[in-house]
Order: sequence, then structure tokens, then C-alpha cells
Amino acid sequence: MDIVVLAGGISTERDVSFATGINVMNALRKGGHRVILVDVFLGLDLDSELSDPFAKGEELSYKPSAIKDNAPDIESVKKRRKGDIRSFFGPNVIALCEKADIVFLGLHGENGENGKVQAALDLFGIKYTGTGYLSSALAMDKNIAKQLFRNAGVPTPAGRGITSRKMPAELGLEFPVVVKPCSGGSSVGVSIVNNEEEYKAALDEIFKIDVEAIVESYIKGREFGVGVIDGKALPVIEIAPLEGFYDYKNKYKAGSAIETCPADIDADTTAKMQKYAEMVFEALDLETYARMDFLLQENTGDIYCLEANTLPGMTATSLLPQEAAAVGMSFETLCEKIIDISMKKYQN
Repeated sequence: MDIVVLAGGISTERDVSFATGINVMNALRKGGHRVILVDVFLGLDLDSELSDPFAKGEELSYKPSAIKDNAPDIESVKKRRKGDIRSFFGPNVIALCEKADIVFLGLHGENGENGKVQAALDLFGIKYTGTGYLSSALAMDKNIAKQLFRNAGVPTPAGRGITSRKMPAELGLEFPVVVKPCSGGSSVGVSIVNNEEEYKAALDEIFKIDVEAIVESYIKGREFGVGVIDGKALPVIEIAPLEGFYDYKNKYKAGSAIETCPADIDADTTAKMQKYAEMVFEALDLETYARMDFLLQENTGDIYCLEANTLPGMTATSLLPQEAAAVGMSFETLCEKIIDISMKKYQN
């Protein structure tokens, strides 16, 4: 197959997206596919007379740098764009995607997981991997997602979204609380705050990148992820950061966290967490694959779902590939399965 892997963009998870894109590109090429890695925002130089661009996949593919400890400077990325920057899609991106059999979405963050790219590709009649635009939008908005979790009977920490500087007490919450962007990912902008001064500083940072913040009760406990493929949960994985919590640095810097799959928890807790993950998948009407994040509260053993990720990471340290490996599925097979399930959606 001729496949475009879309990555990059202008979200704070730009670098992470490229790490996913490179892994996916290499895996698909091993499977005999002709693949081009494309920065969705910067685009690429493509000769309009070139009838078979996939024959030059190596030459045309974007060559990104490695993930840094901190989120990238998006303003500097925008300055690198040639020509008009009003369109999210860079030069020749749509034209190349139209030539592909399917587009593998390696995007992460707001521009990629919020449904806008999916909606645009739908309008152009371009096939792509993963869930559709509406479910992507619902999952990306953590405030709406939390409400849908509750409606489906899936426990989630108390809290809600705010667009002003309301204090936790006004929301019925007490310190410590967790503050995070409503539509962010990779734990960019997430803070655990213990007092008013820290709270105000956290909101200042969030409102620089998002118009809405989520404030919720801090649940002290162990962190887990559960991937779901085609509605069926994978083994549970536990994430134990060596320092702090599972923030941006701990997610993408090798050796910053200990990940155990299958997780060292009892069978009943495992089954319940997997069931909740499948319930979220159904409640948000997700398609193909996703990953749900959970907390297991210490002392009580209560389970809380934090969020759903519609385009989970596929980097060297990502959780979903580790879960797939626990059931004997190689990274190459995982990528092929994602494409196969996605193609069936269009056949139906």
C-alpha cells in the first residue's frame, strides 16, 4: 500500500508526534509498504508532475530531530512555514494524501486529536486511521469526556472545567488539586498544586495555551494505562515515575519511569479496569484503537478514569505497543492491525 504518515503540526506535542511517525513509518516499510512521513503543517516540496511520489519515499520524508525534555517552541516552527500560514495544512499535504491508499495519523495534541484534521480528511474523501471527527472532539475535551464517563458509570475524579480564575473552594474542592489544560495531551501544563499561590501560577501557564482548564481532586495512588483495540481491552500496564508524576519529561525521557505489563495487580482489579476502558471506548463511540488512563487510589483501591487518548503514542517508550507486546503482538503487527481495522470501516 501507499501510505502517508501525518505527524508534526503546531501542537505542544509536535516532537512526540514525530517520534510516533518515525516508528510507524519504519514498521510499515518493513511490511513492504511505500511510506512518506509528512509534517502536516510545514508540508513538502512536491513536483506537480511527479506521478509516483511514493517511489521517492526516503527522499521526500521529513527528517525531524529527537524529542527534547520540554515542549517545542511553536512560534519558531510557524516562522519556518513557506508562504501563507493561515491554513493548517502545509504545501502539497492534501494532494499527497489524496494519492495514498490510507493516511496513518501520527498526530498528537490539540491539532490532530480534536477532530478537525479528521473532519477535513472526510471532506476530501481521504481514508485515515483511528476514530472519526466527532468522537475525537469529545475525547479531546476533558470536561465533556468526564461528563460522558459519569453518564456511562465510569468513575472519574471530582472536578470540572473553568474559563475564569475560580478557586477550588468555589468548585467544592480542597487542596491539593490537579490543574490541567482542557484540551491538552502528553501531560503538558499539568500541575499538582497545594495552595493558592501554586494554583494561580498553574492557571497562568494553562491560559497561555488553552482557553479552559480542568480542576479536579488529587487522587494519590498508582498510575495505569489500558489500550483498547477494536473494542477489546489489552493487558493493563502500570507506570511508576522515578520522580514526581507521569509528566511530559517522564513520559518521553528513557529511564524516567518503570513500566510493568501486565501490571502487578489482582485479577479482579485488572478485569474491572479493562471493563471500564471498554465502557469508555463505547461511551465515546471510539473506533479502531485508543488508550485510557487510570489511577488506583492507595488504601481504598478505588479506580478512577482520567482521560481517553484517541491517538495514543507509538514511540519507543509508549504504552500501547508495550501492552500489545504482552499478548505477543509485535510493533509491526500492531501497525498493520490498526490499518486493517481502519480500512474495514470504509468497506462497511
